[in-house]
Amino acid sequence: MPHKLRKTRKMRGSRTCGWGRVGQHRKSSSKSYRKAGRHKHLWSYVLKYEPNYFGKKGFTSPQSLRPKGDVINVGDLEELIERLKAVQQLEERDGMAFLDLGKLGYAKLLGEGDIDRPVLVKVASFSKSALEKIEAAGGRVLTPSAGSPLPHGRR
Repeated sequence: MPHKLRKTRKMRGSRTCGWGRVGQHRKSSSKSYRKAGRHKHLWSYVLKYEPNYFGKKGFTSPQSLRPKGDVINVGDLEELIERLKAVQQLEERDGMAFLDLGKLGYAKLLGEGDIDRPVLVKVASFSKSALEKIEAAGGRVLTPSAGSPLPHGRR
């Protein structure tokens, strides 16, 4: 702001400078918690002595701390099969495409989307709707330890 438009320049000689009764704001001094000039003349100080001064503050939701790529939906399995087929890494078992989702970096299979082809899926955890959709397409879900089918309804 230009100097000639500042409040202190306008209020010269007014005794209270816009603070009302004479005693107001007399003993309060400057606000000590503010660190003025950090984006201006003290920028070199910030760079040298307080590099994290303008960092993020506040609460971090536990949801955002969870790994992002550990779940996959049933609707994404066909695209995954096509990508594995393109690089000749798709394994066939019992006449069905076999997907070991644990080796591919997925920990849970969720039921969003649809699948048309029968597929054999080995995954650590899955939802009930994912199991129903895979079984309706003629596929199976296997446990990661024994490689055997799970009882219906187990997650």
